[in-house]
Amino acid sequence: MASSDAGRRRSARVTARAARLDELVDLLLEEAYRRLVSFPGVGPWTAAEVALRALGDPDAVSVGDFHLPHLVSWALAGEPRADDARMLELLEPYRGQRGRVIRLLEASGIRPPRYGPRLAPRSIAAL
Repeated sequence: MASSDAGRRRSARVTARAARLDELVDLLLEEAYRRLVSFPGVGPWTAAEVALRALGDPDAVSVGDFHLPHLVSWALAGEPRADDARMLELLEPYRGQRGRVIRLLEASGIRPPRYGPRLAPRSIAAL
């Protein structure tokens, strides 16, 4: 019960500030980012995701994403693993359009090698 109470309180706080969220589309991107991260629990990653999809920021980069640096480094440099710093370095020539470059890479079907454990295929007949 405690977690649902916390969820209701959080929803109430966001709902009370809904008008402030609606105003984001009329603000300069810098101010919109500031307002987004002023919400508890919203950090740079979430702000970049919102800015890319809802505010049309063509340069939004979701720093802190687990998979994104690997995708960017594999597609642009043939390196299977990278961190945020390397991702930003590789995206630097595209400054101003980095969010769009990332969206194109995500849609391209390019995927970095996987190194994690594999699950054995299961037969549907066995279920």
